[in-house]
Amino acid sequence: MKEATIAKTPVKHAQFAQQIEALSHGLFHDPFSFLGPHQVSADAYQLRVYLPGAITVHYVAKSGSYQYTQIAGSALFILDLAVNDFQSDYQLKIEYPLATITQADEYSFSSTLDLQAMYLFNEGSLEQAYLHLGAHWHTCNAKTEGVRFTVWAPNAQSVSVIGEFNDWQVCRHFMRKHPASGVWEIFISQLQAGQAYKFSVVTAQGDRLEKADPFAFAMEVPPQTASIIPHKGMFRAAKTDKQRLQEQARKQLRNAIDAPISIYEVHAGSWMRVPEENNRYLSYQELAHKLIPYVKSLGFTHIQLMPISEFPFDGSWGYQPVGLFAPTSRFGTLADFAHFVDACHKEHIGLLIDWVPGHFPSDAHGLAKFDGSHLFEHADKRQGYHPDWHTHIYNYDRAEVQSFLLSNAMYWFDNFSIDGLRVDAVASMLYLDYSRQEGEWIPNHHGGRENLGAIEVLKQVNQRSYQRHPGIMMVAEESTAWPGVTQFTEHGGLGFGYKWNMGWMNDSLHYMQRDPLYRKHHHNEMTFSLVYAFSENYVLPLSHDEVVHGKGSLINKMPGDDWQKFANLRAFYAYMWSHPGKKLLFMGGEFAQYNEWDHDSSLDWHLLDFAPHKGMQQLIARLNRIYRATPALYEKDNHPSGFAWLDGHNSEQSIFSFIRYGKLSQSPVIVVSNMTPASYKTYRIGVPEAGQYAVLLDTDNVEFGGSGFAKSTVYSTTNKAWQGHQCSIEIDLPPLASVYLIKEA
Repeated sequence: MKEATIAKTPVKHAQFAQQIEALSHGLFHDPFSFLGPHQVSADAYQLRVYLPGAITVHYVAKSGSYQYTQIAGSALFILDLAVNDFQSDYQLKIEYPLATITQADEYSFSSTLDLQAMYLFNEGSLEQAYLHLGAHWHTCNAKTEGVRFTVWAPNAQSVSVIGEFNDWQVCRHFMRKHPASGVWEIFISQLQAGQAYKFSVVTAQGDRLEKADPFAFAMEVPPQTASIIPHKGMFRAAKTDKQRLQEQARKQLRNAIDAPISIYEVHAGSWMRVPEENNRYLSYQELAHKLIPYVKSLGFTHIQLMPISEFPFDGSWGYQPVGLFAPTSRFGTLADFAHFVDACHKEHIGLLIDWVPGHFPSDAHGLAKFDGSHLFEHADKRQGYHPDWHTHIYNYDRAEVQSFLLSNAMYWFDNFSIDGLRVDAVASMLYLDYSRQEGEWIPNHHGGRENLGAIEVLKQVNQRSYQRHPGIMMVAEESTAWPGVTQFTEHGGLGFGYKWNMGWMNDSLHYMQRDPLYRKHHHNEMTFSLVYAFSENYVLPLSHDEVVHGKGSLINKMPGDDWQKFANLRAFYAYMWSHPGKKLLFMGGEFAQYNEWDHDSSLDWHLLDFAPHKGMQQLIARLNRIYRATPALYEKDNHPSGFAWLDGHNSEQSIFSFIRYGKLSQSPVIVVSNMTPASYKTYRIGVPEAGQYAVLLDTDNVEFGGSGFAKSTVYSTTNKAWQGHQCSIEIDLPPLASVYLIKEA
């Protein structure tokens, strides 16, 4: 071992007392100004390291090995070197009581932060902020591999990375602050994928917070709360131009406004459990193996997953996320989730995920008061707190929050090629007075109740997502009459592709829950939706929200005895599948689960051993097959020319009859829904052309658990004018049933 060339007077503890005090308490605002190598004169360097628990430290380079001097009573080690002996690619050989390691000096590296990207981040327009913030594998000086940690905490006094690799010591890896952007950064070598970490943040008031990484790609399995260093090459190799164009073309066909879209909504944690293994979840891999074939067998075109961004509390169903960039580790790794997405697309099934930009929880390790200030959320509770969910509301006016949310939306498209995002609780974002009383909200600068920042965020997310990823679908859960939700942003709209039709859902379920004897007094609950059906591009949702919190399952909403309950639900499903708008059904509804949905339990799969439930499942499969094979049922969902009433006013009999039209070359479909137990042997309906009309679907068929009332499967027209048409047919109309008819070629 060489001795240092520079002769020196022994360094006194008092010389660095202030720095040692700050380092030992994990509070150092500008660590790179003190630690690491510093040229102190024309011919000398001084190198400083702070290594709690170390016994000896050596500088190791081609020029030789030199031992640092430990400052008595501290973990500070100092080495003075001649300029000729200093080499920037040196290593530290550190002896601890139980091990000796060799590693790079974290404070010898220059910043690798992209300052142009940080400018865009601070401007609110950085679409891929996730590539610049968070934990990323990086190679410094062309040969030193490690992880660059980056976090936005502009009001913090000091930020450290803590984790398994440094025994969670707050005084080991202090980060460098970039004052212009408010971003902190450090590069640490010799780390391993899968190691847990957090940021230790000292606030302006001197409080210490331990925060998960807002941009982490993986997090520990709850109730653990740390972030996880991702695997190298965690994102799949970039697709070729040919592959990208092929994928884009498939999405454009699958998600188009004139395509058949039938969505199966899934809560991944309770679709199916493994009871013999302590009732555990299925993994992403197991879901790919079991869920996807099941969905395909039932004819659904899409799966929609309830939120899968990491969340701490199972009871929130994922709607209170803390790790927006981390697919929940409950079901496996990020790579496992990517496999699930690929498996969906291999079977030509689109995948939507629930996205929650409307609020976030107050968990200590999350975004709330991230650096001790109201960084992500509004400080004023009248703008920053949700009274319904007891959660925080993003400060949508803040540019960095805009970049955060925008880049999170892009993340799912860029790296997993999902088909779309279903945006949760859009109404709560649009209105400043949402669920608030007078005096509990603050008007915008125009004096109105519109949340202008949130509106701009939604517009930017939609516009940029469609521009970067043509063929996707952005879906709004929006429960009000806000105009232009699915209009283009350049025409003043919000830019969504689709909107959930909450009015249809509420009205139709109210109607179906009524005793058939009284339905005639509420006929408009089933017809009113056609007044506005073409004002937006709609999805008809029967979602998880309708089968929880005492609302009862779909089958138990239906009146009557068991036979009537099933008949009602079969008739309603067929009415829904023929009504203008895309379809969404929550899991369990396809086989008429009796119990309300329970997020802690598997669906009641044993019910499929019973004929009525099996028949309901077969009906859903038949509906989806007919729907996908019959353009008249989907091509003109968003245009009035795709629908015409035959009789929308037959309230006395509670019968609805209408025609669905496709494009000019397609045969129309006639739909008749009888919502009472009365049956009719000769129910006359008008038809657009003379000829033979075949029964395409009869929900009263014995195959589905019905009575088999109708004996005829083909009806011939007569020249008797009816319901505005020159010819008509008389059909067998079963009780509590919907019938589809189509003209034979």
